[in-house]
Amino acid sequence: MFRCLAAALRALALLVALALPALPVLSGAALAHEGHDHGADAPQAPAATAPRAEAVSERFELVAVVQGTDLVLYLDAFATNAPVPEAGVAVMTPEGRRKAAETAPGTYRLAAPWLAAGTDHDLVVGVSAEGRTDLLDLDLHLPAPTAGPSASGAAASATALADRLARQSPAALAAGGFLMGLGAFALALRRRAGQSLAVILAVLLAVGATLVLALFLGGAAQAHEGHGPDQTQPPVTPAALTGGTLMERARRLPDGSVFVPKSLQRLLALRTGLTAQASVTRSVALPGRIIPDPNASGVVQSSVGGRLAPPERGFPRLGTRVTRGEVLATVTPPVQAVDVSDMRQRQGELDQQIAILERRVGRFERLSTTGAVAQTQLDDARSELSGLRDRRAALDAIRREPESLVAPVDGVIAEANAVAGAMAAPGTVVYRIVDPGKLWVEALSFEALAEGSRATARLGDGGTLQLAYRGTGLADRNQAVPVQFAVEGEAKGLRLGQFVTVLAPVGPARPGLPVARSGVVRAEGGSLVYEHVSAERFLGRPVRVAPLDADRMLVEDGIAAGRRVVVQGAELLDQIR
Repeated sequence: MFRCLAAALRALALLVALALPALPVLSGAALAHEGHDHGADAPQAPAATAPRAEAVSERFELVAVVQGTDLVLYLDAFATNAPVPEAGVAVMTPEGRRKAAETAPGTYRLAAPWLAAGTDHDLVVGVSAEGRTDLLDLDLHLPAPTAGPSASGAAASATALADRLARQSPAALAAGGFLMGLGAFALALRRRAGQSLAVILAVLLAVGATLVLALFLGGAAQAHEGHGPDQTQPPVTPAALTGGTLMERARRLPDGSVFVPKSLQRLLALRTGLTAQASVTRSVALPGRIIPDPNASGVVQSSVGGRLAPPERGFPRLGTRVTRGEVLATVTPPVQAVDVSDMRQRQGELDQQIAILERRVGRFERLSTTGAVAQTQLDDARSELSGLRDRRAALDAIRREPESLVAPVDGVIAEANAVAGAMAAPGTVVYRIVDPGKLWVEALSFEALAEGSRATARLGDGGTLQLAYRGTGLADRNQAVPVQFAVEGEAKGLRLGQFVTVLAPVGPARPGLPVARSGVVRAEGGSLVYEHVSAERFLGRPVRVAPLDADRMLVEDGIAAGRRVVVQGAELLDQIR
């Protein structure tokens, strides 16, 4: 029994002796290919980025990125982060002064074959723009070349063995180990029954050998998945690490900041602004709506009921510009049967009186020549006859001529309710005319506003309007006082009744930090702004803000003056994970 046990232990020792030299190689290969991190000499970058360097001056911010044998320079304005196009960019290189060519607005490229000559390069870049030249120093570090793994002696033999084993299928190797265990088990059965302990040990050794081979050899195969067994790892050089155009991506770093390559900043159109202390007045948000200017708008109504009819050119459509006094529609009042009978009777009476007066005027004209009738009698008869004729003509006009509806002001048709043949009641609004260049905003305020104060209005789509104070009502409306403002400047796209948010100043002025409203991002538990701490890194700063106007927010705490904060693209920046 002891001899069998010793033989089993010797077999296990031989297996371990063969597996241990290969274990560091196999496990090292697996670890090296986890994320493809090849050793400690790999460049320490927040993401898969090419070697880069950055520099700043009073006016510019410069980032240099190595792409193959070229050096790409991204030139932006320091304060706004906007690309600087059409600038003169010259680099002092080991080969002398070289001028970079502009390939896109703010992007310049320079052939740099001298990058392969070393790993550390101190460059001086001269940027000429707007009649001034800035000098920026770049300290560019490339990854040092590293050789592939080498082995000698027993380690080389173990590596060769591991390489041969790695070429085999893990399932076949596991099956082979299991068959070896079965062979040991069969030999043990040939012994006498008293050697049951050796049998058990042999079974355990077989199972253990199978698991060890499947684990290490299978792991090696998985670690090299995607790499053929005949592929060899060449020495890693700076040129190999920087060759080609690398697809760089943004990433949120462990310290909470966000790394955004310059190439991606151009796509996101990130813009910044410098915070500065200013004297501002607190604003209050009021609900409001667009109303027409009462001096530049009007309605077209029918004074009498009747049937609508179009004018000669037809009914004007919505959006049509009309002038004051232009006929927009006609209303023909209906005549009832009783009214027709009364009118005919009255017409008959008038016709009879007109006939009598005509004969009288004729007789007076003949007698006046002889002096039998005074001239005054003839004039009175003529005046009475003229009056009767006018009354008769007016009675006929009532039956024939409709009422003309004319435009009271110059403007645009904003509302139309005209339909040919429709019956309009007295006071019906047929048209509403508005001058789109003269609109007002009516807001409801719960606080007293100073007369002559200026305000701003924010639209639903993010647009803003400048408002001028026009007046405050004295009658409460839902426990609030109506306040009216006139829209200043361009008022395109506005419509009557459109809801807006009016930001009106209240209280005295106080110092604060105004920032663009688009730069404030809503976060869990409050608000934050993104500070541009370096050329390609942004850090979120929690802040306490209050509304200032339609375009700005007042930062009360959380950031100091003189910091660069993102004013455009902050929402996109906040989505980076």
